[in-house]
Amino acid sequence: SPLKPQPNRQRYIETLRRMTEAERLAKAMELTEMTRGLLRHGLAERFPDASEAELHTMYLERLEQCRKRTY
Repeated sequence: SPLKPQPNRQRYIETLRRMTEAERLAKAMELTEMTRGLLRHGLAERFPDASEAELHTMYLERLEQCRKRTY
């Protein structure tokens, strides 16, 4: 399938290049936490009757699936 247009990609790369290593690491950690929060929220929305323990188990299972992916 064709690649999705990325009109701001060059601006994003330039912004990353201006950041220090510490700033890039902090941004990566921030994005990771945001993504994990969205995963947790999505699971709670998709499985409204699940207990906190069940949601946590599903969350950990999905994180493990992501770790096992190869790109």
